[in-house]
Amino acid sequence: MKKMTRRDFLWGLGGGLGGIALADLLGREGQLLAATKSGVKPDYPPKAKRVVQLFMSGGASHLDMFDYKPELIKRHEQPFDIDGKIELFQSDPGTFFKSPWDWKQHGESGKWMSSLVPHLAECVDDIAFIHSMKATTNIHGPATFMQNSGFVLPGFPSMGSWVTYGLGSMTDELPTFVVLPDSRGFAPNGPGNWSSGFLPAAAQGTLIHPDREDPIYDLYPRDADFISPKNESDTRELLRHLNESHSAQREGDSRLDARIESYELAARLQLSAPEALDLTNESDATKKMYGLDEDITRDFGRNCLTARRLLERDVRFVQLWSGADNGFPRRNWDSHEDIPKHHGEMGTSMDKPAAALLKDLKSLGMLDDTIVIWTTEFGRMPCRQGGIGRDHNPEAFTSWVAGGGFKGGTTYGASDAFGYKAVENPTYCYDLHATILHQLGIDHEKLTYKHNGIERRLTDVHGHIIPEIIV
Repeated sequence: MKKMTRRDFLWGLGGGLGGIALADLLGREGQLLAATKSGVKPDYPPKAKRVVQLFMSGGASHLDMFDYKPELIKRHEQPFDIDGKIELFQSDPGTFFKSPWDWKQHGESGKWMSSLVPHLAECVDDIAFIHSMKATTNIHGPATFMQNSGFVLPGFPSMGSWVTYGLGSMTDELPTFVVLPDSRGFAPNGPGNWSSGFLPAAAQGTLIHPDREDPIYDLYPRDADFISPKNESDTRELLRHLNESHSAQREGDSRLDARIESYELAARLQLSAPEALDLTNESDATKKMYGLDEDITRDFGRNCLTARRLLERDVRFVQLWSGADNGFPRRNWDSHEDIPKHHGEMGTSMDKPAAALLKDLKSLGMLDDTIVIWTTEFGRMPCRQGGIGRDHNPEAFTSWVAGGGFKGGTTYGASDAFGYKAVENPTYCYDLHATILHQLGIDHEKLTYKHNGIERRLTDVHGHIIPEIIV
């Protein structure tokens, strides 16, 4: 009789561990990775304990939402005669191109905001804007990696994974790090953007699709009338022994441990996930505030409301994506051809839900210890590309943060008179990451992991805390 291997056994189950279709799970590495519960002791008292990151895929224009430039308005349609070499991604510089949206001051801080984001304009006194962000590349994939992991190359852990590794879980019922993608698809790099890299595999983000009938892959089994509580319990016990034997022969390989944890978490998720992801009990007023009653805001609004529910239930890090990969018609922020149309659509779809998330967290008393980050991979140029588009600009863009001990109503750094280059307090992702870790009670220079003989960290060999934007 042929000896039955561990893999033969798993494939032969056909039903599930904790009610999960193991065969499918094993074919989808890491889709339900559980979070590590170890964590480390904070280096100092934290101002925040959870994070929600809103990532605008494609390169959102600072010049059309947050970074008011009167001189750009004045020079509209004049030759783009800036000194020095002008490096564009796929075009020659046209004339100066002002934003097609109007600008007004808002809040006690008097922050100038464009009419593209009227709902976020109501929140300016809770937001710290960084107008001097820079990237080291103008190519989407590497730039997206950089903002997520601090490196332009694949294979490095994302910020969510570092936070998971550093602080561990706050709940046994839900993943520590959850990713809510754009319903239209993944951004460039796909799941690589929330990879655990060389960190323990359990630090990887768990993908959830709130727009789908089955939001979490393979959480429930196929119909199998032969599964009973008794044989399922026996199956789990036998599998535990096989797993222990397998793991003992592979010291230092965290993948099996991560999968074991993921199945254990998946069993608990069968009870916790339906309740956490069920929006039916939310009031009509709340759904309307998030824009679930409008086609253009429904998808991102659903994700933002889901994020709030996950944060309420002690998920440590939630990442939301606005924008998928490149395609035609445009389905992300990469507005090379038509800023009024493409940014008009993306901005409107994002503005109301993002503002609702801020307001909702604040009303629930959660904004005090929740960091909200809004970012993108790079900005866009102050000159025309072709007719009414803008090319990539890694020399200046805007990120903003709110809650979690960040000073609302503040602005840090500045781009030049046209929004072309950061000229005051140039800031890289390393500095923003260092500051976020600081607010979580972590010294970014001490959160390290040895890999290939190098003590790696989220901020590489860079990064300075930005004291001007924190309490």
